[in-house]
Amino acid sequence: MSVSYRQPGVVLTDRRFTVPLDHHDPSGETIELYAREAVASDKAHQDLPWLVYLQGGPGFGANRFIGRPAWLGRALKEFRVLLLDQRGTGASTPANRQTLPLRGGPAEQADYLAHFRADAIVRDCEAIRPQVTGGAPWTVLGQSFGGFCTVAYLSLAPEGVHTALITGGLPSLDAHADDVYRAAYPRVERKVAAHYARYPQDVERARRIADHLLTHDVVLPTGYRLTVEAFQSLGILLGGSEGSHRLHFLLEDAFVRTAGGHELSDDFQEQVQGLLSYAGHPLYALVHEAIYGRGTRPTAWSAERVRAEFPRFDAAKALAGDEPLMFTGESVHPWMFDCDPALRPLRETAELLAARTDWTPLYDPARLAANEVPAAAAVYHDDMYVDTGHALATARAIRGLRTWVTDEFEHDGVRAGGPRVLDRLLALARDEA
Repeated sequence: MSVSYRQPGVVLTDRRFTVPLDHHDPSGETIELYAREAVASDKAHQDLPWLVYLQGGPGFGANRFIGRPAWLGRALKEFRVLLLDQRGTGASTPANRQTLPLRGGPAEQADYLAHFRADAIVRDCEAIRPQVTGGAPWTVLGQSFGGFCTVAYLSLAPEGVHTALITGGLPSLDAHADDVYRAAYPRVERKVAAHYARYPQDVERARRIADHLLTHDVVLPTGYRLTVEAFQSLGILLGGSEGSHRLHFLLEDAFVRTAGGHELSDDFQEQVQGLLSYAGHPLYALVHEAIYGRGTRPTAWSAERVRAEFPRFDAAKALAGDEPLMFTGESVHPWMFDCDPALRPLRETAELLAARTDWTPLYDPARLAANEVPAAAAVYHDDMYVDTGHALATARAIRGLRTWVTDEFEHDGVRAGGPRVLDRLLALARDEA
């Protein structure tokens, strides 16, 4: 039974759906999906077109907005919006260290999670769309990984899409994970260099913290083991509009003087464990490289292997000389499953996914080349998370897709400049810009 309630300027309704775990076996096991419907209070009784929002990730539930912030306020001027928790995230049959043992051992868990990629998310959308829209196609807004899902939607079920809007999420159609990370590490280097140019005092601060971690065994209050590699992974912040500033403030007061000498402060440790823990989104770590899985070639911990090709990211070597410490970006590594208590029980499951050799295609280049769905994409000029070259190559491969290439925003532009970004994409898709 649907439940409706109000927040300032918006009426929200909880929606729940049942879909097959494996859409190729519709009579088999099912899972539950959760979504939150949002409509402007003054339009609650109007017959409005639908927009479904696909969150970035993988592994994150849809935004829990309060009121009408960011892009949502603009969308509610003309749409009913469905904020979908993709399978395994949020309230949609969550997949984590507590629930996955219900599947059985690591092999059963890995087989289960193989059904949690973009193709399954698209088929989920198509399964619930008739119940939501009465069968009418809807506008799809995909942020980051949600954009990957949107491109898969145009490949697998374009008949369900009225308009496709993508923000920072045009995937390569043919790159292996290794290609993705070979393109990523140089971008991360540029972001780190820009951060140190903005905050030169952070060079010594980062080196001091890294040196402490190389010589001390630091375990955070949650049980997270803070290694130097884990500290370097805080560079994921540098892909956001406020990330450089957030990293700077985190580094500036890392140490406190104690009776036993200088130690990492409780405040620093509290902030770091909130940034590094995967307790709230373990699926991100488990299937992150699987979203790039192609055919019989395993991903095989691609980010970890490719990192060895970029020796500047070796913290010990940097500290042995006078090089600045290199932070890393959006990547998942096997040591995370040793450091993070939320991931430790899932290490063997992750290994099996990394070794998997039966990944089905996610995108259909021929169908994309014949696309007839109005589509527009925001491409951020030096996006740390998604390679601009890969994105523009895909944009050229999708018939009729219009792009807005901008250096005004980072990867989170749909949040930082939401109304303007959505306005621009709608105008492009409608050929009004």
